[in-house]
Parts: sequence; C-alpha cells; structure tokens
Amino acid sequence: MHIITSPVAELPRPLVDKAVLAALEEDLGLAGDLTSQATLPPQATAAAVLSVREAGVIAGLALPAAAFRLIGDGLTFEASVADGDTVEAGTVVARVWGNARLMMMAERVALNFINHLSGIATLTRTYARELEGTSTRICDTRKTTPGLRAFEKYAVRCGGGANHRYALDDAILIKDNHIAVAGGVMAAFKAARAFAGHLVAIEIEVETLEQLEEALAAGAKIVLLDNMDDATLRKAVELTAGRATLEASGGVKLERLKAIAATGVDYISTSQITMSARPLDLGLDIEIGH
Repeated sequence: MHIITSPVAELPRPLVDKAVLAALEEDLGLAGDLTSQATLPPQATAAAVLSVREAGVIAGLALPAAAFRLIGDGLTFEASVADGDTVEAGTVVARVWGNARLMMMAERVALNFINHLSGIATLTRTYARELEGTSTRICDTRKTTPGLRAFEKYAVRCGGGANHRYALDDAILIKDNHIAVAGGVMAAFKAARAFAGHLVAIEIEVETLEQLEEALAAGAKIVLLDNMDDATLRKAVELTAGRATLEASGGVKLERLKAIAATGVDYISTSQITMSARPLDLGLDIEIGH
C-alpha cells in the first residue's frame, strides 16, 4: 500500500543522464565489473525487485531508471510507485529484468541515488508534517552535496518542502558579511536594488529588530530573520505587519518547528533536511525462479 501525494515536476532528462553517466563511469573504472564478468555468462538473464525495507517517501526514480537504461541495451525498468509517494516497508518500488551482467553493473549507482534522495524526501516529510495546520512552509538552503543540488532540492519537493534559491545567480540574498562590507543594511539593500533586474528577487538577512526596521524602511519585501528566539520572531512579525515575506533561519530543530510557526513567519529554512538525512533503505533482490 502506498499513499500518493500531489505530483512533482519531473527532473530534466539531460540533467539526469549526465549525473548517471558520471556515476557509472566512476563505478566501472577502466575494466568494468570484474565480478559479473567472472561469474555470469554474457547472455544470462535475471529479474529483480527494487523494494523498500522501511517506511518512507520515494524520490528520484528517474535516476535508477536512467542507470539501467544507460548501462546498455538489454534491461527493462518499470516503476510501480511515483516520486512523492509514501510507502510502507516491503513495498515493491520497481521491477528490473533483462541481461544479468548489465543489471549488476548498474545496481549500485541506481541504489545510491534513490536511497539518498528518498532519505531527504522522508526527512522533509517529517518536517512538513510538523507544520500542518499552519501557514508556514519548510524550505531548504544551498547546503547540499556538491554536484547533487538539483536532485536534493527535487527530493525536498517530493517530501512536501519548498526550495530556496538554487545558486548564487538566481536571486540576491544579502547576508551579514555583505552588510558588514557594504556599510549597513540600508546601503547594501539600496545597492542591490540598483543592480538587480526587475525579475531578480532580493532578500536581506537581519539579526535584530533594529535591522529589520531599517530593511523595511529601505523597501525590502523578503527578509531572513537569523537566529532569533521565538519572542523576537513574534515581535518581528508584528513589526512587519504583512509588508514583507519573513523567513526564519538558523539553528532550526525539528522539535522547535511548531513554536516558530506559531510566531507567524512565512517560511522556515533549514539545512537539516538536506545535510542530515539518513538514506532510506531500499534494495534490489533477484527473483529466484522467475
């Protein structure tokens, strides 16, 4: 049994293929899979099930599908659930059949991707459920595994979270060090607004209510409230009075989410959902006698 959530936009196939090809190249080295070559006849066939061994949320099915497709002609991959689905232990996520050597060659790459991404989706779902019944949403940060950011942020969406900016070039986020060098909140924000095109979002980080007042006076529409306690967050929401979108960040723990949401902020951002997620346990098992 699995619970289907709202659909998540698909990952671009060129992005998936590039990452999977790099992973296959890393794993196969110069000589290929010595174990499979030594033990399996070239024309041997097999069928296997990809199943989940603990409850969780599935994310990244396109990556194992690509691994079994790109390893060579001779394999079929058929998913039985979708990204974003909540599954129970024992659920069959997909089936693979065809050339046995090719299956073994792609197995680890396929599992590495889906285990990692499903772990992120599962942890994100835990965080998102803490915020149910509130208007606050959980979102990620740029603290991701180098080379895997697009996939990890996709997994966050599968788990019911929202994405912050993807990289340095798709939004302006003025942080404390920018403010220090630029000469203050007002100076940094005015410089950013003069520089940015009309489609570029500008967010500014503040650490005190005084800085928040300065940011609002400068015309800030998105403000990051950094490392504020709950009482200060409530005062920040009252002070802002709907004039800007407010994001709470810094030291966010699962057990504090409800209290932060109760202050009235719009978003809570945390690196925990991408940096601290334990891989979900999925395995590929040969169906004997199939």
